[in-house]
Amino acid sequence: MEATKLITVEVSYALPEEQVILPIEVSTDCNVEEAIKRSGILERFPHIDLGTDKVGIFGKMCKLNASLRDKDRIEIYRKLIADPKESRRQKAEMERKKLEQEKHAS
Repeated sequence: MEATKLITVEVSYALPEEQVILPIEVSTDCNVEEAIKRSGILERFPHIDLGTDKVGIFGKMCKLNASLRDKDRIEIYRKLIADPKESRRQKAEMERKKLEQEKHAS
């Protein structure tokens, strides 16, 4: 009987005010979802919903059944509050108006 080989992976989750990275050891046949559940992060952040929240490995989106390699970092992504493109557009518009006001004031 062959011993099960273990690998070390990290499970990470970030809030605006807090970032958590939990290193865990799992067997080589463990997938992303199993590692997340074993890490205890779901108990620490009960609002995480694996049914809707996206996950990835080192910034590249993946499915919950994706296999893992030694030293992988699993990331759980929060839902965006605002669309990044819309936020940049609004910021650029505000900068443009500010410049116009400065131009008219001088």
